[in-house]
Amino acid sequence: MIASIEGKIAAAHRDYVVITTGGIGYKVFAPHSTLERLGSDHAFLHTHMIVREDSITLYGFATTAERELFETLISISGVGPRMALATLSTLSIDNLRNAVISERPEILARVPGIGKKMAQKILLELKDKLKISTDAVIVDVFDDVNTDVMDTLVALGYSIVEAQSAIQSLPKDAPQDIEERVRLALQYFI
Repeated sequence: MIASIEGKIAAAHRDYVVITTGGIGYKVFAPHSTLERLGSDHAFLHTHMIVREDSITLYGFATTAERELFETLISISGVGPRMALATLSTLSIDNLRNAVISERPEILARVPGIGKKMAQKILLELKDKLKISTDAVIVDVFDDVNTDVMDTLVALGYSIVEAQSAIQSLPKDAPQDIEERVRLALQYFI
């Protein structure tokens, strides 16, 4: 099992990177958040290797927490590596955890390839697998106002991850007016 990889970045693509180490180039699929954090020359990734009859595939992550969540997601029946990767590309670990705690499948349904029923199934299974206590503190990034702000930012062409980051950067005392929150969130991109 390959647990991590470090080397020179030979090529970077939309959903994977080629890392050269020891004269061999390894194609490593990774969430967008991880790919965005990589430098241009050198990379270190925590990996998960999946061996199938017809392929050996490496998945890379910036942190062990991301890798562990990926492993938890693929342990759910019906969730494969591509869907787990799409989930981590769309939602941060905290946002996914908050969706599970607050039982909001509509947040997971924003992930490409996850419908309403699959989102409910994932939330139900993650609640058991993540061992989240019922008294866990919810950082409600996805209240109704912020959901409208996110929808507006996505409609303006920003990715869900970018929109989440902008919403999380809003000051705690930001007004509840949607237009004002969108204006403040847009300042994040300047």
